[in-house]
Amino acid sequence: MKAASTPDPTAFDPVRLIEDHQAGVWRYLRALGCESNLAEDLTQETFLAVLQRPFENYNTAATAAYLRRTAYNALVSFQRRAKKVTAVENIEALSQNWESWAGEDNGEELVDALRCCLAILSDRAKLALELRFRDQASRETIAATLGMSEHGAKNLMQRAKKTLRDCIESKLQ
Repeated sequence: MKAASTPDPTAFDPVRLIEDHQAGVWRYLRALGCESNLAEDLTQETFLAVLQRPFENYNTAATAAYLRRTAYNALVSFQRRAKKVTAVENIEALSQNWESWAGEDNGEELVDALRCCLAILSDRAKLALELRFRDQASRETIAATLGMSEHGAKNLMQRAKKTLRDCIESKLQ
């Protein structure tokens, strides 16, 4: 009778790789300017590309960096196929911004800081930002919803974004 073999804890587990890094790759692509659906597609392409060739999982930081580079290349290829040359030129700068903000993790610390900082905003400011960034509402629509002038809506959103930026930077230091 054969003894049951025990699983090798160091063996590569593709399901675990996806579970651990999918959200981070998607966030990274969104930070590079991808719309949600495109980020989802390119995240899938990233994992397919990685899983189709030999992969050595050294550590979490190295794996995250490798996946981001693969996602970056997938986005650049997509932009070139779509002949969006100016978009390709901006991707590198956005990628560097991500690296300085998120560091070696998948953006978890950044998301946690954002959640904490959103709590300090007024309800009007949160609603304005949700309308703008979640719903892609125009400034005119935001102003009408909040019962204010377009200029007032613009100022409200600028102040809210500055408050968030300052708060997040202080939490990450």
